[in-house]
Amino acid sequence: MPRENLERLAVFASGRGSNLEAIIAASEAGWLGMTIALVLSDVPGARALDLARSKGIPVETIPFDEAAGREAFGEALAGACKGHGVTVVALAGFMRILPESFLTQYPDRVFNIHPSLLPAFPGLHAQAQALDYGVKVTGCTVHLVDAGIDTGPVVMQAAVPVLPGDDVRTLSERILVQEHRLYPRVLSLWAAARIRIEDRRVWIDDAR
Repeated sequence: MPRENLERLAVFASGRGSNLEAIIAASEAGWLGMTIALVLSDVPGARALDLARSKGIPVETIPFDEAAGREAFGEALAGACKGHGVTVVALAGFMRILPESFLTQYPDRVFNIHPSLLPAFPGLHAQAQALDYGVKVTGCTVHLVDAGIDTGPVVMQAAVPVLPGDDVRTLSERILVQEHRLYPRVLSLWAAARIRIEDRRVWIDDAR
């Protein structure tokens, strides 16, 4: 049964929220296929929160508490999501690793976007890693989130050539263009029940 218009999306962001902006644009254009039910940040002053508020999207701020620890943080995140009826989560520049206490409550329903062609260059500073390694092509990856760092099953990728004279800024800007195209597309495919997951293999019915 198609999930279109039934899914309720939470977007987690720690910064300016450029991928959130792309997701909102897809929603406003009428093709995202899900309701953006919550924007959540661990950073109280994050621009992503201001962007959500300007669009009338509910927001929550849950700073990480070192004393309470990771699992309590995960429970707090899950509680916020459940309170807004969230069914699927998209990480969009969220700079915290999600603990098991959260992931077990949203199995195979947490997406992330990473600025490389995984499994190449996981973790921080992927663009700089690609330039240092001397690759000719890099890109971005939407993947499902597991307990590792950028180790979950790959859903969809977009390639970006590395051009002569590229630096981190110019390469990052071109990758970001593809991120903004790719992420809403993957979420819309999920909303339409066109993504199927079998172990580490993700099958997509992308017929148009």
